[in-house]
Amino acid sequence: MNELLNKRIIFVGGKGGVGKSTASAALALAFSKEEEKTLIVSTDPAHNLGDIFYKKIDDQPVKIREHLWGMEIHPEKESKRYIESVKDNLKGLVKSRMVEEVHRQIDMASASPGADEAALFDRIVSIILNEVDHFDKIIFDTAPTGHTIRLLSLPELMTVWMEGMVDRRKKINDNYTQLLNDGEPVEDPIFDVLQARKEKFINVRDILLDPEKTGFTFVLIPERLPILETDKAVKQLDSYHLHVRTLIVNKVLPEHADGDFLRKRRQQEETYLQEIRKTFKKQDRLHIPLYEEDVSDMEKLTEFANQLWQELKGEAYHESHRS
Repeated sequence: MNELLNKRIIFVGGKGGVGKSTASAALALAFSKEEEKTLIVSTDPAHNLGDIFYKKIDDQPVKIREHLWGMEIHPEKESKRYIESVKDNLKGLVKSRMVEEVHRQIDMASASPGADEAALFDRIVSIILNEVDHFDKIIFDTAPTGHTIRLLSLPELMTVWMEGMVDRRKKINDNYTQLLNDGEPVEDPIFDVLQARKEKFINVRDILLDPEKTGFTFVLIPERLPILETDKAVKQLDSYHLHVRTLIVNKVLPEHADGDFLRKRRQQEETYLQEIRKTFKKQDRLHIPLYEEDVSDMEKLTEFANQLWQELKGEAYHESHRS
């Protein structure tokens, strides 16, 4: 039985083009078929959950079928929402004559590299903290690998950064208290905002680092570049104490595929499957076959989900050389 079965929150990553979104959707569908209340969230700017489920999906939970809801987060929209929330937080904290200049500086900052990422991260934080008690499972279909690594490393980095901000603000207040306020503590709403954000990041970091609650899986196909990229990603996440225990090896040629062309492809594929076994000894590997047709409708997605569920339960049959 695979460890993902017991996780409340699952992040699915992978190189572009390996079937990551389809695997995420199949995983969500499999849980919902077991009557687990499941929310699938796409953080990939190139959303296709709506296309997969033939359903219009927005940035709030939309019911897709019994026990299954979906969301697509749009980085640009989140960036605007995030900037407005920052401005709201500053209301009453800066003098009225400075408001216009402060807003101008915030608008300029919103156009800087990483601003969309910060906004996206803030929304993910809110979803984890606000929705985790409303769903049995939350599955994040993330953007291609590099983006996912940066996003998942943010709780660690942001927590350290916020701790530094809070410490500096506290030191300023302590000096002010001693020198100008006769030892009386000062009321500082900015300190309170920083403290609240620090606690928020710590809570999310604790959830992400809790192996009882959160799992990480990567989707790859038996080809050279996806193997190399997945290996690099697994090691990077390890350095942030985020451990990938499961891999979904997608589009494996089935044994019944015949013909000289496929025989040669299978020989090459076997080399890569051996490389996967050798490289990822610590991970469970779930094999999904290459289907005769695209996973383009609910019938085929259900077939994918059923196969994935069998793999998760350890009930799928593998030939000995592929196990």
